[in-house]
Amino acid sequence: MLFVTRRAVFSAAHRLYNPELTDEENEAIFDKCNSYNGHGHNYVLEVVVAGEVNPKTGYVIDLKKLKKIIRENVIKKVDHKHLNLDVDFLKGIIPSAENIAIGIWNQLIDKIDEGKLFSVKLYETENNYVEYRGDK
Repeated sequence: MLFVTRRAVFSAAHRLYNPELTDEENEAIFDKCNSYNGHGHNYVLEVVVAGEVNPKTGYVIDLKKLKKIIRENVIKKVDHKHLNLDVDFLKGIIPSAENIAIGIWNQLIDKIDEGKLFSVKLYETENNYVEYRGDK
């Protein structure tokens, strides 16, 4: 089994806020990430596809194809957007790194037909990232 990774970057804003909680509860839980107008990150996304090498191509997946899938299904939807307001697949969801990674997984899972989507890793900062491997 081989694991092929494609990296992409995007910039986006978000606000961590739960409308079911009071302002005080949101402040206590989310602190500065609860800023009314949001705040931004330069995210780094790593999409990992697992599989066997195709003897005809020598690839698990053509990286040009994977790049296009990621760009069309994720980057165009999130880059320079406000994740709470502008991104259809995050509507009504607290856009934590965890939930963004799950949302990205859901955007990609049925688009990859060479190999199998193995994981989505999302770096929110240089030191903080999440990794989602589906609901296995």
